[in-house]
Amino acid sequence: MSRADANRRRILEVALSELLRDPDASMDQIARAAGVVRRTVYGHFPSREALVGALIDGAVEAVAAAHASGRAQSDDPAESLAHSMLAVWAIADGYRLLVGLAQRSVAMEGIRQRLAPVREECVDVLRVGLADGSFASPLPPAALAYVHEQQLFGLMEAVNDGLLAPGDAGRAAASTALLSAGVPVDRTRRIIRQRRSDGVSPARAKPRAWGSARPRGPRHDPPDRP
Repeated sequence: MSRADANRRRILEVALSELLRDPDASMDQIARAAGVVRRTVYGHFPSREALVGALIDGAVEAVAAAHASGRAQSDDPAESLAHSMLAVWAIADGYRLLVGLAQRSVAMEGIRQRLAPVREECVDVLRVGLADGSFASPLPPAALAYVHEQQLFGLMEAVNDGLLAPGDAGRAAASTALLSAGVPVDRTRRIIRQRRSDGVSPARAKPRAWGSARPRGPRHDPPDRP
C-alpha cells in the first residue's frame, strides 16, 4: 500500500470516529486527530461533504456485500429475503449514525442513489416471489423494495431513539419485510425461528455509524413480534 493510500485510509478511519464523537467536527479537527496536516486531508477530500460521502460509499459497499451473501443462502424467495435482511442489519446496525451525518451534507437522495444496485437485487427477489406466490402484495416489486428500504431506515431510527433494542432489530427487520410482502405470520415465524436454530443470530457489527446522530433515549422493552 502506498503512503497516499495509507493516509487516505487513516483519514477515513479517524474521520468516522471523530464525526461520531462530534458530528460538527471540522476538517482541522480530523486532520489533527489523524496526525496529518490540513492540506493532506483536503488533498484526498476537497470538502467535508466529500469526506462524508466517502464514508457512506464504504458503508454501502459493506451493505451490498452482506445483502448478496444473505440472498445466496436460499433459492426460496421468502427465505432469501429474510436471510438478506438479517445480514444487512448486522452491517447497518454498526453504521446507523452515518445517515444522520449524511443528511447534513449528502442529501438523502444521494444515499438512495448509492443503494440503487442493492435495491435492484431486492426487486429481483420480490419479482420472483410475487410470480411464484411466495409473496402476496398489491404493490409492484419496485415499490415494495422501496417500502422495505424505508422500513429499514425507520428501524434504525427506532433503535437510535431507544424504542427498540439493537439485539431485537435484526429479527424485527426480517419479520417486517416478510409480513409486508404478504408472507403468512406462521411461515414468517418458522423462517425466523429456523435462522435462530441454525445458530445464525442478528449479531451487530462493531458500533460505528448509520442513522440519526441524536442521542439515544431510554430503552423500552420491545413488543412481542414474530
